[in-house]
Amino acid sequence: MADVVLQRPDLAPLDEASVREAKAQSEHLETLYLVVANASCPSCIEKIEASVAALPGVSAARLNYSTRRLSVARKLNSCSLEDIQACLDAQGYRAAPFDPARQVQLDEREAKDLLWRLAIAGFAAANVMLLSVSVWSGLASDMGTATRSLFHWLSALIAVPAVLYAGVPFFRSAVAAVKKRQLNMDVPIALAVTLSCGISFYRTIAGEALIYFDAALMLLFFLLIGRYLDRQMRRRATTTAQNLLALRASSAVVVETDGQRRNCPIQELKPGMKVVVASGECIPVDGDLAAGFAEVDMSLITGESAPQITKAGDEVFAGTLNLGGPIEVLVRASDEDTLLGEIIRLMELAEQRRGRYVVMADRLAGYYAPLVHILALATLIGWWALSQSGFEAALMNAVAVLIITCPCALGLAVPIVQVIAVGRLLRRGILTKSGDGLERLAKVDTVVFDKTGTLSLSRPRLLNAEEIDPASFTLAAALAGHSRHPLSRVLAEARPSSTKELSNLQEVPGAGLTANYLGEDIRLGHPTWCAVPRPLRDAGDHAGPELWFRWGQRDPVRFLFEEDFRADAIEVIEALKSMGLQVELLSGDRESAVRRAANRLGIDSWRAGQRPNEKVSFIASLRNRRHRVLMVGDGLNDAAALTEANASISPASAIDVSQTMADFVFQGDNLSPILETLRTARRAQSLVVQNFVLAFLYNAIAVPLAICGLVTPLIAAIAMSSSSLLVSLNSLRLNRRRREKAVYAWR
Repeated sequence: MADVVLQRPDLAPLDEASVREAKAQSEHLETLYLVVANASCPSCIEKIEASVAALPGVSAARLNYSTRRLSVARKLNSCSLEDIQACLDAQGYRAAPFDPARQVQLDEREAKDLLWRLAIAGFAAANVMLLSVSVWSGLASDMGTATRSLFHWLSALIAVPAVLYAGVPFFRSAVAAVKKRQLNMDVPIALAVTLSCGISFYRTIAGEALIYFDAALMLLFFLLIGRYLDRQMRRRATTTAQNLLALRASSAVVVETDGQRRNCPIQELKPGMKVVVASGECIPVDGDLAAGFAEVDMSLITGESAPQITKAGDEVFAGTLNLGGPIEVLVRASDEDTLLGEIIRLMELAEQRRGRYVVMADRLAGYYAPLVHILALATLIGWWALSQSGFEAALMNAVAVLIITCPCALGLAVPIVQVIAVGRLLRRGILTKSGDGLERLAKVDTVVFDKTGTLSLSRPRLLNAEEIDPASFTLAAALAGHSRHPLSRVLAEARPSSTKELSNLQEVPGAGLTANYLGEDIRLGHPTWCAVPRPLRDAGDHAGPELWFRWGQRDPVRFLFEEDFRADAIEVIEALKSMGLQVELLSGDRESAVRRAANRLGIDSWRAGQRPNEKVSFIASLRNRRHRVLMVGDGLNDAAALTEANASISPASAIDVSQTMADFVFQGDNLSPILETLRTARRAQSLVVQNFVLAFLYNAIAVPLAICGLVTPLIAAIAMSSSSLLVSLNSLRLNRRRREKAVYAWR
């Protein structure tokens, strides 16, 4: 019940059947999370997703290239984890169930392994380069053939073992792909390294003057630098999510009915159990404080850094910190069912959902692998047939083409920006629920606000409690307790009560609540919904929000509220206008209240008395006029409008349906997160475009040079690695602004 308005009987208040159907469908699905360890290039994404999605019972598969995490939505009791692993194994990929603690260990092991291989490649390259410089100098002086041959064999003695060790990540991936008659971007890399090293060994045996061991080693050295730094950048980009995962407890101390205490795995906790939390420990579950008082760091939930005093019966949440003495908590939810688990799941969803640019980049990377080999083969044939340089020179030019055309920069253009943007917003108390939401949000030109609970705070004050008949007050408060509308919650808390005689309870979005009490019809909500006569509803000069209560044939009762707007509402609306955005106000409230709010906030275009279907129609009309609309709302009657808009944002105080429909959820009493989200989305979009330009510009310049024989394999390796690093560093500019304290917010 948000922005209470009359609901006409001939108009559906909301497509509740669709909501129920979607909910029922989601209840018959479960999501598995796996880590694909050797998903080493962007072209792997489409192959992995397509193969897993083709399995019986799998409705969707999404691979997050930045985290290598595969999310598989499957029907209950359908294909097993072993089936998915077998499918990926057939494609040459190793997958394991995602375990945060184990994943941290694997990440550290992988980083150490890459660092060792990088060190060996660098050490060998430096020594072989010194020997090569000596040979080059000897060619211009009087170095003998035997001495030169000795230097070549020393280079081979250093280079061959180093290549075999340092090149393992590329060789392993390439062999697995070739075995499955597939191509990935490690195939041309492995081919280039093998060819340059093999040619050098052949020329060493033949006693030729020039060899290319230094090129093979420098190629591996720069590729490993790029892969290691790319991995570290991805790790840095996902630090926020990893910090959240680290807050999850693996076990809790349970207090048995006989007072005994035992350690219990977090997965085995059930609602109603009692756990004890020592001073300085993170609370492991969502629950209620059992007794006494506690001092809790609730910044994870509220965004406030100051400790919060919590009394018996108050909610506490997993991941928050107990700053006082030992406390006991009654369990309501644990592990995946906590708010912390919900935040992590939504972050995963945001990173895995892909927008138009991500799909385009993945598709281009997929087409690129065969194109690389075609270009290299054409270079080999062209130079061999048309040049006098011979087969070896043609082969080296083909190797350079193989190296320089790797589309790593293209594959990184979007995912890194997206992950950094999601982490940046989360640190500022904004939860991103849709990865393509950033892309859509960057293009909006119109912002449509709901009023109650969105522009205004969700805690209005009841003004005339003393004037209300106690019996009517008690019954109205009992009825209001069944709604999450801001006015209803204030009314319910003003006189806590529960009436067991209530039956046939129903809430009509945009109208109000109705129930039967001892054979009489009672209603709470809009004056028309409560059949309030026009003279009575127009009496007085109150312009704020109100609720009416009707009890059978008795005179209707009016509850008057005073609405406080969010502290920065005026400044935010002015800032939106200065960004060139059109601002609209849609509200189901009375015309006088909406006019007053619009005048106070500086909104020129507003509409009052809007039903849910009218909000949807208005947004649809804006879209038909080619406007791109951002909807900001919090109520049940905003849910359909949030879906209709191009992008949507809800406050954390919104009802569950609105939060589910929204692309972003922001925490706190201020509207400034809307500005931060818009600016981040626009900045991210700009960086994505820049990354695409950089990737295409690199290929437009480097590939023709390699085909023309103007680039050696060594230079090609440096150029290819530099392009990937350039794109990654450009993406990290999204975090260039002044750093703020990280706040993981939810309410």
